[in-house]
Amino acid sequence: MILADKIAWITGASRGIGRATALEAARSGAAVVLSARSREALEPPAEEVRAIGNGPVHIVPMDVSDPQSIKAAFHEVHKTCGRLDVLVNNAGVLKEALIGMISDAQLDEVMRTNSYSVIRLMQSASRLMMRQKSGAIVNVTSLIGRTGNEGNLIYAASKAAVIGATKSAARELAAHGIRVNAVAPGIIKTDMIADIPSAKMQQLQSSIKLGRVGEPEEVARVITFLASDLASYVTGQIIGIDGGMWV
Repeated sequence: MILADKIAWITGASRGIGRATALEAARSGAAVVLSARSREALEPPAEEVRAIGNGPVHIVPMDVSDPQSIKAAFHEVHKTCGRLDVLVNNAGVLKEALIGMISDAQLDEVMRTNSYSVIRLMQSASRLMMRQKSGAIVNVTSLIGRTGNEGNLIYAASKAAVIGATKSAARELAAHGIRVNAVAPGIIKTDMIADIPSAKMQQLQSSIKLGRVGEPEEVARVITFLASDLASYVTGQIIGIDGGMWV
């Protein structure tokens, strides 16, 4: 129960890594706040969390690409919960395009969703956490944010920005008792990789030293560790969860 008596807010919680993290946080004793754009999409994971039964479950719909939606969501969380111990910035979007084919709309959507939202959410969360003089923020970046990838220029840039923001926030917020870390997943079995052609997937899998694709739960366990007091002396770190793709 390493998150007992803590309130943990997970964005992008309707599926994939976010859903797995919500369940792991609940198993670890946290009261969980779930966010995604659609309340309907959040109901199934919320029911799964309630079935675990270790604390309250709150659904707070939020569009992370919209600053006003973020402000409204934080107001609701503050009003409902009164405090915030853990923020997991997991929401993200992937738009593939070769460099010459990137549209302004794609650039705007990916950066607003993957980068600007992380900064805005950390900004708002830190204001709540400073009052407590404690807190943990875990951002979800990507292996691609470290290595780059053909056809993923915008996504790579947005996730590299998350790495820089994580390290900068960790420096600023340490004096207030707030830790900021990130995880950098590799190829994880989520909807985001569903459209990768089988030949390409085989090529990617051959570069994974552990020889297999990762599971969302394997990412969730590392996120939960970083959010807990077991990681009380860990901040400003980017933890690769990629089966050895980047060694």
